[in-house]
Amino acid sequence: MALKPPPIGDVIQQVNDLVGSSGLRDEVDRGVRTLTQAALARLDVVSREEFDAQAAVLKRTRARVATLEAELEALTKELEALETAAQNRR
Repeated sequence: MALKPPPIGDVIQQVNDLVGSSGLRDEVDRGVRTLTQAALARLDVVSREEFDAQAAVLKRTRARVATLEAELEALTKELEALETAAQNRR
């Protein structure tokens, strides 16, 4: 079972708690945010909006594939019936 890292807000809060209310706190906060943004920029992540849009496209695509599979199955059965009828006439 993999360990789940804490949310970044929790990490920042813990750092702020360690630093206290000194002027260093703002500098540490900016540094942590900068490091976090740099780390996230290196990752291959997408926004929630982009994820939702792609999920909607995938849902429509799956529905279309299911429709086409059903049409193909119906046409295949129809073709098999026609071939059987043609063979029986011979």
